[in-house]
Amino acid sequence: MAERWPWNRRSAPTSLVENIAGMPEDDDLNFPILALDLLEQHGFELTTDHVAEAWLAALPAGRVFTAERAAYRNILDARPVPETATHRNPFREWIGALIRADVHGWANPGDVRAAAHSAWIDARLSHTRNGLYGAMWAAALCAASLVADSMDAVLDAADTVVPPASRLAAAVRFGRETGRALAAGELTTAGALDALHAEFAGMHWVHTLNNAALTACALQAHGRDFGAAVALAVAGGWDTDSVGATVGSVVGGLVGADGIGPAWTAPLNDRIATSMPGGPQRSIRELAERTIALAEGSS
Repeated sequence: MAERWPWNRRSAPTSLVENIAGMPEDDDLNFPILALDLLEQHGFELTTDHVAEAWLAALPAGRVFTAERAAYRNILDARPVPETATHRNPFREWIGALIRADVHGWANPGDVRAAAHSAWIDARLSHTRNGLYGAMWAAALCAASLVADSMDAVLDAADTVVPPASRLAAAVRFGRETGRALAAGELTTAGALDALHAEFAGMHWVHTLNNAALTACALQAHGRDFGAAVALAVAGGWDTDSVGATVGSVVGGLVGADGIGPAWTAPLNDRIATSMPGGPQRSIRELAERTIALAEGSS
């Protein structure tokens, strides 16, 4: 892998199929780590200004991208919220806010409205409209997954926080319909992915809408099957790390740690790399325990 695709030199020594050893650094993980810190510090008193201050204090500018990088620049220029999300930011409906939302859901198990509101506070620093709705939806998925008994129940609960006339609502509906057809055998995996790519032809590969549709499809089609759901999300070929992570997060919440299996967890050696303050490594178990404590404190 490293010889054929040499571009990813930074994480290639520990993150390819032949050499996985721990979880390499990723913005999809830096942001949840930061969200956990923020919710521990501020709880229900969290404000968007708290998030902005934490970005400057903890996130290296070179580790943020697209909408987050535009917002970071606007924070440095002392622009107020929500202008941080709108000034010279063409990425404001891309997937960056959605990838930050998981911990907001985990901190509010079963309470999709509280989860969506918490994610909105975070997301409005850098995103608008469907970028915001995507974060709210992802947080609601995570919150519902911890208490629901089926993936249909998880998806139905998350649908309630999405504005019904929005483009995100339409994308999620299309994803769920495609997932049902795949589960029923009316579509093959290739046919389902072809349908998604046809529906969102021309859309950038890190936009919220196409990736949300793919997320909904994978969850609807494969339900409690962690490996199959993550594999479909990644096979979609859009924002693979983000969609794979969100799908894994939701299925993991539904089935619990025992439902994931050591083939997925053992190679990570309970370790996440990060450039956040506090050292270059984090314990996955410790992060999970802190998140559980946060959720117990909010109940």
